[in-house]
Amino acid sequence: MPIQPESHQRLLDQLSFARSRAHEACGPARRTLALLLAGAMEGPVFWLAPSWQAERLHAPGMRRFVDPGRFVFVRAQRAGDILWGLEEVMRSGAVGLVVGDLPATASRPPSLTQIRRLHLAGEAGARSGAQAPIALLLSAAGAAPGVQSRWHMAPAHGPGVSQEAWQLTRSRIRGQAVQSWRLRPEGAGFALAPTCVPEGMENF
Repeated sequence: MPIQPESHQRLLDQLSFARSRAHEACGPARRTLALLLAGAMEGPVFWLAPSWQAERLHAPGMRRFVDPGRFVFVRAQRAGDILWGLEEVMRSGAVGLVVGDLPATASRPPSLTQIRRLHLAGEAGARSGAQAPIALLLSAAGAAPGVQSRWHMAPAHGPGVSQEAWQLTRSRIRGQAVQSWRLRPEGAGFALAPTCVPEGMENF
C-alpha cells in the first residue's frame, strides 16, 4: 500500500518533514541539512543542480552524514529544468527524497504556482508510487512562497571554538512557532539542543 501523503519523516528525533510536500533550506550550511535528512532516510536520493554551478558535493566529506553511493546527480542546463525535474521525480513516487539545489544567482524564488505543483506531484507520487516523496529546495535567499516548512542552517564553529557545531532555525512551518537548535556531533551521530532564535530570524 502506498504511503499516505500526510506521513512525516523524522530527523534527529525532534524534527519532522511532512512527506508529499516541498520544503526549503537556506543559509550557508543548507547542503549539510540536506545530507542530514538524506542520512535519516533510505533508498536513492536525486540531487538536481545547475550545470554551471562551481560547487560540487565531495564524496569523502559526505560520508559522515550519508552514503554517497545512494545519490543520483542531475546537472540541469537551465534553472527552470530543476523545478521541472523535481516535479517529475515527485510524481513518480520512486524515491523518498529529491533535492533541488537552486542557483545562488537566481533573481527570484520559485512562484507559489510552482510550489503548489510540487505539492500536487508529491501527493500523486504517494498514491501511485512506492514512497511518499519529499522535495527539499536549497536556496540562498529562502523566500519561496507556499513551502511546507523553511529552515536556515549556518555554522556555529570557527576560530576559538573547540567543537564543531551548527545553528539550525525552523523559521516557517504551519501551526508552529519559530524555533532554533544547536546541532553538534555526538558519538557516531549528531545531537540537537534547543537554543534562542537568532536576532532577525523571527520573521524570516
